[in-house]
Amino acid sequence: MIRIPILMYHSVTDKPNDDTRPHAVRPSDLAEQLAYLSESGFTPLTLGDLVAALNKNNGRSVPAKPVVVTFDDGYADFHSHALPLLDHYRFPATVFLTSGWVSDAGKDAAGRPLDGMLSWGQAREAAQTGVEIGGHSHSHPQLDQLRTEDLRQELRRNKGLLEERIGAPVATMAYPYGYSSARVRTEVRKAGYFAACAVSNAIAADRHDMLAIPRLTVGRGTTIAMFKRAVEGTGVPLIYMRERILTKGYAVVRRTRYGLQRVRGNV
Repeated sequence: MIRIPILMYHSVTDKPNDDTRPHAVRPSDLAEQLAYLSESGFTPLTLGDLVAALNKNNGRSVPAKPVVVTFDDGYADFHSHALPLLDHYRFPATVFLTSGWVSDAGKDAAGRPLDGMLSWGQAREAAQTGVEIGGHSHSHPQLDQLRTEDLRQELRRNKGLLEERIGAPVATMAYPYGYSSARVRTEVRKAGYFAACAVSNAIAADRHDMLAIPRLTVGRGTTIAMFKRAVEGTGVPLIYMRERILTKGYAVVRRTRYGLQRVRGNV
């Protein structure tokens, strides 16, 4: 079995606001983490390249110690703080971009951005340096709670805008809040995505559903000792015990909520 740590970052800043603080990582911590991965012999891949390697597309194969670095939402500090570090360590990455949150979205603006966000120009610049741009919905809703038609619009508008503005195919995505369902995954496939990330806080493996790939959360409270154990696959269930318990409990709540909405005819 092939095992791959897929890391989930959000904002990279020393001065997060109240909304982004729990998942914001200091630039100095990101630098230390990338240095460890580089010095420990990990080979960084974008999510798209990993999936291609797992499927042995174009003769690709998975390296001995693969790792995937992802960033959700598309905060402006990715361009100012994360991108220079990724360039220094020659690490590709995947940014899952919420199209309605882009700073110059204009008439396409939707949802409520949590902080300063990337502009389309900055996203294009990142893509030109080798960063993979993936989808993250248009307005960042809880996809599994939407009516099917609204769900389709969220997925397809996001993908269409990204491909138009970035000028490259978009084939991977991540679920806002990390939650999906069989119905959501079906629509994701129909929208043209071949891989999608959840959270789950587990090491990914080639046996996983490519539309429900687990990731490991890296946040403000992730010490370098925890980080090393997580990427090496040592004690992951213990490191993320609290998050896993909350995720399982909330999954029951979400299924119940959606079931009640269906009974009431709201979805």
